[in-house]
Amino acid sequence: MPDGRLERLADVIVGYSTRVAPGDRVLILGEPPGAPLLRAVFRCVLAAGGFPYMRPRLEGLDEVLLSEGDESQLEWVNPFSLEDNELADVRINVTATQNTKRLSGVDPARQALTTRANQHGLERILERAAKGEVRWVATAYPTQGRAQDARMSLAQYEEFVFRSCFLDREDPVEEWRAFSERLVRVAGSLNGKRELRLVAPGTDLTLGLEGRTWVPSLGHENLPDGEVFTGPVEDATEGTVHFTYPAVFKGREVEDVRLTFRGGEVVEATAARGQGFLEEMLGVDEGARRLGEAAFGLNDAVTVFTREALFDEKIGGTMHLALGTGYPETGALNRSGLHWDMICDLRAGSEAYLDGELVYRDGRFLDASLN
Repeated sequence: MPDGRLERLADVIVGYSTRVAPGDRVLILGEPPGAPLLRAVFRCVLAAGGFPYMRPRLEGLDEVLLSEGDESQLEWVNPFSLEDNELADVRINVTATQNTKRLSGVDPARQALTTRANQHGLERILERAAKGEVRWVATAYPTQGRAQDARMSLAQYEEFVFRSCFLDREDPVEEWRAFSERLVRVAGSLNGKRELRLVAPGTDLTLGLEGRTWVPSLGHENLPDGEVFTGPVEDATEGTVHFTYPAVFKGREVEDVRLTFRGGEVVEATAARGQGFLEEMLGVDEGARRLGEAAFGLNDAVTVFTREALFDEKIGGTMHLALGTGYPETGALNRSGLHWDMICDLRAGSEAYLDGELVYRDGRFLDASLN
């Protein structure tokens, strides 16, 4: 990009999100289409005094594995990847997917095997992050495939991505710091509550929160960012939720998802399209049928659904719930190889109650200082 936006993004990733310091071992992951951003990040890490280590990924190898691998190969836990994650002080992941639908024809049961195999690695990264042993961020490089999913031209999608990351502002880092102050206030207003009830078209869901912590997501783990999240009490989710947008996971779209919970567990799951894939993912392991995360999306620079969770779960005026593993820093105990975010648009016809008190309506908190 000739206008310097990639360099600005790399500066935010290295200087703000991951705060690379002299001597840090920095693992950089990404696909070849994202090479311009990967190079910019590599240079920024060097300038910060870190030691960058690039692990490129070739798109399509997951399709080859799922199509041609035997069961033992699908279930293989890669020790090289585990070692990389143990050694890294900083982990930067840049996705740059060209063909987002490449896994659409794969047997869901085979995808469930690889999802289970990834459980230990996922849990270990989250555990190290919660202890402050590793700083990590995930971000995206604009591609034609992602632009098509978002129903935009590539130029429009590039503008959307950079605007979502506040790169259109005079000082993006200062914007993230200012936005973070609001997110901290929101998290503070939610902490200490016992119960959250969400009411919206097709949804009446109650989440137990006692003893759990709401965490503001400030642009350090995701870029863009802008949510506050927690881990619901594992056996205290009751009711039904209807997800407004298609639930997208591993390149598969499941439309019109409705889940009913009793005692914290999904007891009924339906979809207008993708029912088989939904059932396979719910059967990945014991924790896949319980919630690991609930979060309010608060980034008003993200306004449209793009089929990329990195952006969609941050849409201002939404809530997302994740089936599967939870984040240790919230107090969540649920563990799974699955973490599947599903999103409800709350900008019309919704209400949220904390301990019986109405606090949120139509995508906005009633306390104006939180908006």
